[in-house]
Amino acid sequence: MSLDRFYPIFDSPDWLERMLPLGVKLVQLRIKEVPEAELRQMISRAQALCRAQGAVLVVNDHWRIAIDLGCDWVHLGQEDLDTADLPAIRRAGLKLGLSTHDHAELDRALSLGPDYVALGPVYPTILKKMKWEQQGLDRLTEWKRLVGDLPLVAIGGMSVARAAGAFAAGADIVSAVTDITLNDDPEGRVRQWIGATR
Repeated sequence: MSLDRFYPIFDSPDWLERMLPLGVKLVQLRIKEVPEAELRQMISRAQALCRAQGAVLVVNDHWRIAIDLGCDWVHLGQEDLDTADLPAIRRAGLKLGLSTHDHAELDRALSLGPDYVALGPVYPTILKKMKWEQQGLDRLTEWKRLVGDLPLVAIGGMSVARAAGAFAAGADIVSAVTDITLNDDPEGRVRQWIGATR
């Protein structure tokens, strides 16, 4: 299965309801600090929205719920890998995306046979405090050489204007969060993203 080149990340299915009809075909749901019962409802709703629109839903972190609800994809950060039951994830047939920030993390990720690898932050990001400096486009090129045919996702400080440079450097997919969610016209921004990545 080939993944779309535009990969927005949202923290609520409300965003998916707005953005999927515009043509978003690959989306991550990243929800933090929500009680489990509510979390299940949100992931279930997001899954229904994505299936109705023919989009791929990637569930961030919550692999147990993703298995229970029959989701197709899960994304794990390096810390999540410490506690995730990878054999259970694979037995359930979930595809797996993994975050990487340095060579040790990339080696670990590749040893687990992921379905994509993400590198970030490519540019400075305001989304969350990180111990890593910006990776830059040269690191994307290096990562692509190391991952080969595996899809490489560029994340962190990405914008429509920066997307072409990320693709030229080797990224297969570009992910965006605040460039959309903090935009005065999020729908218009998503249309720009789709125009720049297809």
